Amino acid sequence: MGAQKSVHAGKAKIDANVDFTHKLCAALRLPSLRSTGSPLSLIIGSLCIKHPNLFGGSEKLDVSWDKGLYDSNVIIAFRRPRPEWLSQKCFVIQHSFSPEIGVHGTPIDNFSRSGSGGVNLSRISVGLDRNEPATSDWSSTTSIKFEHVQIVNDSWRSITRDIDGFPLTRSGSPHDNMVVLKQESQYAKANDRSFYQFRMQIEQGIPILSKWLIFNKFKFIATKGVKLGPAFLLASLAGGSIVGDMAPYQAFAIGGLGSVRGYGEGAVGSGRSCLVANSELTFPLNKMLDGAFFLDCGTDLRSACLVPGNPAMRQGKPGSGVGLGYGLRFKSPIGHFMVNHAINDFQQRTVYFGISNLI
Repeated sequence: MGAQKSVHAGKAKIDANVDFTHKLCAALRLPSLRSTGSPLSLIIGSLCIKHPNLFGGSEKLDVSWDKGLYDSNVIIAFRRPRPEWLSQKCFVIQHSFSPEIGVHGTPIDNFSRSGSGGVNLSRISVGLDRNEPATSDWSSTTSIKFEHVQIVNDSWRSITRDIDGFPLTRSGSPHDNMVVLKQESQYAKANDRSFYQFRMQIEQGIPILSKWLIFNKFKFIATKGVKLGPAFLLASLAGGSIVGDMAPYQAFAIGGLGSVRGYGEGAVGSGRSCLVANSELTFPLNKMLDGAFFLDCGTDLRSACLVPGNPAMRQGKPGSGVGLGYGLRFKSPIGHFMVNHAINDFQQRTVYFGISNLI
């Protein structure tokens, strides 16, 4: 359910790819957030255009657009050629729009789903990425970007407060500005029987102007996979914390697919800190089908009250939760399909769908 097109322009070639199925199952998982205004709003897909020789000196220009039912992301990236032993630099312009379900969404059905809170983030960033030459096991990326975050409602009108009258931004205006210096490092090691990966990310807000946000945000994720005969055990531990200035939308949202299954997105909690543990055991049923059992748990480390306006308490989120369940993984020539059946500690069941690696 996609299309590919290559256009030759002199010595250069522009590749375009349109995919209308990439986010299909993600959309099926979400409840209806708002009424759709036109048939175009129902399109789910992505478009990518690459120019490998923009000015005749092997300069690369990448333009990508990813659209869901309620969110979109546009990235324009420009790279100059550099030797492999030198750091690679990339100038990036990005605009994203997404509903802030994780923090301002309302948990429903015993926290198994999350409804829209009518709060959306429109984020524009401009900056420079720098990828350091990778060593045998380590790789790192440094970036510095200016970010403009605007809060809008479902009608695209700027808002400053939520439905309870609490501020949605740190500045109190419809938008926040910040310059963010980000350092991300990754360590990975693998052999025939196991693999280990550790990722760490530090963000520092630089107050060039007095009203701009100053903060330090730290995140990490450690993942370990081990073969147990024909089965495979995957375990991970993720966490983070933020100090300094903070807007509610910067809180760590806990719950949902990729966090604590059995809960809706952000339905466990949202805090200044978090800790999430996941474990999953997969085993082959036949050449194309795997079974899985999983157990997830997460907590906001009692930091929800430190988020401005304390949206988690006002929405009745528990702050910690456990989800367990089983699922199937179907491998096909066009991609991998996933379905999970999970139950949370409120005895409420949730079904998740997913698609990856579609051609």
